[in-house]
Amino acid sequence: MNEPKILKTFPSKDYELLDSGDGYKLERFGSVVVSRPDPQALWNKTNGPLWQKADAKFDKQWLGRKTIPPVWKVTLQGLTFGLHLASFKHVGIFPEQEPNWQWIAEKIIGVERPISVLNLFGYTGGATLAALSAGAEVCHVDGSKVSINIAKKNAELSGLSDKKVRFMLDDALAFARRELRRGKTYDAIIMDPPAFGHGPKGEPWKIEKSLPELIETCQKLLSPNPLFFIINGYAAGYSAISYNNLLQRMVATHGGSIEAGELTLEEANGRLLPAGIFARWSM
Repeated sequence: MNEPKILKTFPSKDYELLDSGDGYKLERFGSVVVSRPDPQALWNKTNGPLWQKADAKFDKQWLGRKTIPPVWKVTLQGLTFGLHLASFKHVGIFPEQEPNWQWIAEKIIGVERPISVLNLFGYTGGATLAALSAGAEVCHVDGSKVSINIAKKNAELSGLSDKKVRFMLDDALAFARRELRRGKTYDAIIMDPPAFGHGPKGEPWKIEKSLPELIETCQKLLSPNPLFFIINGYAAGYSAISYNNLLQRMVATHGGSIEAGELTLEEANGRLLPAGIFARWSM
């Protein structure tokens, strides 16, 4: 494995990590400032008074949300998202994925042939939008009907609803198995597997049991001339090295290389907040 890589999401017009510490992070999404728990923020807050400007704080539920519209829009990497205060502290976007979105678009634009992408656990569509904006055809799979509907709306907000995209409400592993039986192939695969969960029909997902099979199945789904394969992770206790090792078969079969490391959010003062792990193989 090469030296671990650190991907950084920097402050921008519509997103900024304002401060972090004492188990929380303070973020600005457009004009809306929210405070949310983050177990990685073990240090002390830098700017205490700044936290008083939060429009809402999550503490088992959202508090002080009355001034925030039901949906508001932000744009990252030229992609537009409709955000909302959802249960379990989410707002409908993972900004730490911005460097991956840029990488996905660059990889697809860099080849002169049609590219088909499978995006599993696609959530509200960040990676899907990035691939569509670069000209790829995308199959977006998620087990949540709410997330699927938001992803469709985000494609519309980004001016991409006329692109070639299928939105599938399905269990990721069950869908991958069926695609393999149908003889379907993809040039690129993206996945953001959770630690545990259930598909739309109650299909159980436990990462330690399900992920190895999903990786093996998806590797068989790759076309003869594959472009890339990305795994993102948010499960506590796993290392980017583990994800790197899961993709080693890609190098043995197709060549290319793997880079793996951490997803981070950078504050204006340069401090980094760890926000997940990734491993990505490409030709």
